[in-house]
Amino acid sequence: MSDIKAVIVQCGSEEYALEVEKVVSIEKLEKINPIPHLPEYMLGLMKIRGELVPVLDFQQILYSNTIREKENAKVVVVQTESLHIGLLVLDAKEIIDIPESKLTSSGLMAYSKTPYFTTIANLEERMITVVNPEILSQTLTGMDAISEYVKEQEMVEQ
Repeated sequence: MSDIKAVIVQCGSEEYALEVEKVVSIEKLEKINPIPHLPEYMLGLMKIRGELVPVLDFQQILYSNTIREKENAKVVVVQTESLHIGLLVLDAKEIIDIPESKLTSSGLMAYSKTPYFTTIANLEERMITVVNPEILSQTLTGMDAISEYVKEQEMVEQ
């Protein structure tokens, strides 16, 4: 493990970190086209810079309640191996450097429901959980269907 440069996002009262290399952009929540028959956390598709991006309600994934109606909610677009996904968060607050010496995995391995939590930054006055968007996209139910749907829609548009 080495130092991490991360975008800090907020869901609930907690802070989460997404590595800067995985973050494509941070957007305002705009018109989302819903897709029927998908999990609750999947809000739909949003067109961002000409690309169809599935938007996932990160608050819904973590805490089973939505932030869709929050006025200042942000969509953090992250790159995964197969597609870009947007994570709806309460706020995208800052970019910080997290030294390797402040990262710990203790306590995370025991909880199998959140394999996308890869490490915790134990900083002076805050704890920040680091999220791996690739693992998140691989472990959520319905992501294969979402990926296929996005590819189909992109083909239709061409």
